[in-house]
Amino acid sequence: MSYVHPEVLVSTDWVLEHHNNANIKLIEVNEDFLLFEQAHIPGAVKMDWHTNLQRDDIRDFIDEKAFAALVSSLGISNDDTVIFYGDKNNWWACYAFWFFKYNGHKDARVMNGGRAKWMADGKPTTTEVVTYPTGKYVVPYRDASIRAFSLDVLKHLVDVNRGTGALVDVRSPDEFSGKVTHMPNYPQEGALRGGHIPGAQSIPWSQAANEDGTFKSFDELTALYAGKNVTPDKDVIAYCRIAERSSHTWFVLKYLLGFENVRNYDGSWTEWGNIVGVPIEKNV
Repeated sequence: MSYVHPEVLVSTDWVLEHHNNANIKLIEVNEDFLLFEQAHIPGAVKMDWHTNLQRDDIRDFIDEKAFAALVSSLGISNDDTVIFYGDKNNWWACYAFWFFKYNGHKDARVMNGGRAKWMADGKPTTTEVVTYPTGKYVVPYRDASIRAFSLDVLKHLVDVNRGTGALVDVRSPDEFSGKVTHMPNYPQEGALRGGHIPGAQSIPWSQAANEDGTFKSFDELTALYAGKNVTPDKDVIAYCRIAERSSHTWFVLKYLLGFENVRNYDGSWTEWGNIVGVPIEKNV
């Protein structure tokens, strides 16, 4: 069986065939912000998830006006098809995709396998940085239905206990158990307490990906989540540490499996593990 929304996932071959189309815009979003200058898909533009999408004065995203200005500066207009790809198996590409959807962009897609798959397939690259005429962009709406805040998660625990809701913790098993408070080499993104949100199911994001970084099949993904009672009839919230890995899982649930009600908790564990008075569980 195919994905529920196969149009949102494009292959490297599709991108190679269509990347010169004026209405198709490629955005590379990496954790390693130096990769783009080393080599990228011809015609792609760079987006830095931290400096471009985040505010400096408050822990939150840029507002609608700033988002529209950013997107316009990249030569993107509302009617363009935007293709995201990047390193880390598309963590940050899915994060940017999620944020574009949060801002109401109609046609956004992800290149299956990301940057690594493009390179492995021997597709052409360049170091040339292109600029485009300023686009015309207006944020049509913000889709609150795909974003969860900490208070939403607290309320959601009632549904989890009733069996009508589900929480998906996509971090590593050691993060979930509370053995560690951050991934190796990421101490700056730790929290005061380790563990997980009560009732959460541990389904590491990587279990949804093949070795080459592409997404697993519909049947494999369905079995993966159903095996932990995460099913389309439930209201689902996914989280990790700062929402990049959970964006990957949100994309799988929302678009590949067709879940109607799935939200990304972007505060994730760096927020929850530091909030006074919220419950946690440990398995250590």
